[in-house]
Amino acid sequence: QVQLVESGGGLVQAGDSLRLSCAASGRSFSNSGMGWFRQAPGKAREFVAGITLSGSTTYYSDSVKGRFTISRDNTRNAVYLQMNSLKPEDTAVYFCAAHSTSYIMRTFYYSDAAYAYWGQGTQVTVAS
Repeated sequence: QVQLVESGGGLVQAGDSLRLSCAASGRSFSNSGMGWFRQAPGKAREFVAGITLSGSTTYYSDSVKGRFTISRDNTRNAVYLQMNSLKPEDTAVYFCAAHSTSYIMRTFYYSDAAYAYWGQGTQVTVAS
């Protein structure tokens, strides 16, 4: 059974940092792109960051570019999201996601429909 399990969320103050982790099990994702999405209350799920299978290419939404960093460790079958300079508008449930295969086109990283596997999410709350 394939599972993605996020951890590292919590309640922080504006300007603080958090590091989210996503541990995958049930299959190797070393040949799959992975990503992070988030969903705030009353809003649609939105793309946050994506990373290619080797980790050589990363993608970010404009709202987090320069503040968040996505990385992966294929030896641990894990992906991470380092979040710095957090803002109240970053408050959301953060989801880890993985493709079922290797995609080259960047559009596959931005679209949640392209991801086959999803975690349950971890809450991030940023107080002002």
